[in-house]
Amino acid sequence: MTTTPNPAPLGPGEDLITLGGGCFWCTEAVFLRVKGVLSVESGYTNGEIERPNYEQVCGGRTGHAEVVRVRFDPKVVSLTDLLQVFFTIHDPTTLNRQGADVGTQYRSGIYYTRPEQLAEIRQVVDEAQRAHGGKVVTEVQPEQNYWPAEAYHQDYFANHPEQGYCAFVVAPKVDKFLLKFRELVKSDSPA
Repeated sequence: MTTTPNPAPLGPGEDLITLGGGCFWCTEAVFLRVKGVLSVESGYTNGEIERPNYEQVCGGRTGHAEVVRVRFDPKVVSLTDLLQVFFTIHDPTTLNRQGADVGTQYRSGIYYTRPEQLAEIRQVVDEAQRAHGGKVVTEVQPEQNYWPAEAYHQDYFANHPEQGYCAFVVAPKVDKFLLKFRELVKSDSPA
């Protein structure tokens, strides 16, 4: 596979992790509010076809997961902090499902961009396993065959807060993050 567009080069003190926790509208909305997060891009990863689009991924035939690519400053927020948020805002115990969203595209996954991230990822996954009685089904793999989602998916919650899915599914996840992780909320974060 050769289609993974390389992200813009990481600046000094920047890191990158790709996370799949169900619908990317939910995870994007949360991670945009985390201090130390420099950017969040919704996309698709770890599937078989090149340059997938939303309709193909939602059809469940590409093998891609809906994900967010999170660029962050580890001096401000650690990978461990980001993964703890990740395990709080989605259900890592349901295989290929988040609530009413069903299909392999909604699987729980951590897709690392550097092998050096693996030890920290494994430690947080082990903690999540203990917290969930060994039922965590989150896959941990290197990011492969990533492709950005269409422009209309980027900043979706911010652009469509009144849309039904945003009001009833995304907003409660954002509220859960804001309540549980107050110390990680950006000072200029929208409510």
